[in-house]
Amino acid sequence: MAQKAVETFELTSHGPTETRRIGRKLGKLLRSGDVLLLEGSFGAGKTVLAQGIARGLGVEERVISPSFTLVNEYMAGKSHGSIPVYHADLYRIANVDEALALGLEEYLAAQGIFIAEWPENIAEVWPEERLWIRLRTDDGEQRVIRFEARGVRYVRLLHDLETELAEHVRNDSGN
Repeated sequence: MAQKAVETFELTSHGPTETRRIGRKLGKLLRSGDVLLLEGSFGAGKTVLAQGIARGLGVEERVISPSFTLVNEYMAGKSHGSIPVYHADLYRIANVDEALALGLEEYLAAQGIFIAEWPENIAEVWPEERLWIRLRTDDGEQRVIRFEARGVRYVRLLHDLETELAEHVRNDSGN
C-alpha cells in the first residue's frame, strides 16, 4: 500500500503584518478545491492569517471573522477565476451532526476554497488531503505557525510556499 504524503513546516511571525503577508503568499498559491484548517487559541492570529489568504486570492472585500454567521462567502479575484472563497468559524459547532446541519459537505464539494477556523472539534469530517495550520502565541506579538500538509497537492503547495517565503527573505536582505 502506498504511503500518504505528509509534510510539516514551521515558522515564526513577528506580528500581524507579517502574518497577513504569509497568508497573502499562501493565498496566491491556492486553487479551486483547496481546504485550509486554521487551529489556535483566541487571539492566535487565525483571522489575521485568513485575511492575508483572502488578499492573496484577490478578495477585495473586508474579511472578518464569521463568528455569528458561521460562514462568510467572498469572491476571489480574476487571477483566481473569481471562484468562491468560504471562510468558516466553527467555534460554536460541537459535533459532526451540527457541522452537517450547517451544510459543511456542500461547502467542501463546491469548487471554491474553504478556510475554517476552529476545525478541531469536528476533525473527522475533513478530507484526508488538506492543509492544517496551527497557530500559537509565542512571545508578545510573535506567533508560531505550523503547517501540516496531507496529500501530494498540499505537500507541493507547502514546498511552493517555503520557496516564496525564502524569496521574500532574500529580497528583503538585498541578496
